[in-house]
Amino acid sequence: MIKVLLFAHLQEKAGQESLEIDRSPMTVEELKDLVGTKYELGTLNHVMVAVNEEYALDDDIIHSGDVVALIPPVSGG
Repeated sequence: MIKVLLFAHLQEKAGQESLEIDRSPMTVEELKDLVGTKYELGTLNHVMVAVNEEYALDDDIIHSGDVVALIPPVSGG
């Protein structure tokens, strides 16, 4: 099981703070595609991803037991 933490507008769109994905291993890109489609979050191309509190690239592998954070771009002023 992979735990996915959602932040900002992703959390609002999904209506929950976290998700559990019962599929592994998978790449970060596969996870973004799956979550974006299944939870109707749209494309997640601009979302930063951290796996076990370390930033990850699209081709990094996620395993069962990992915690993934999806962090959308932040703007402010």
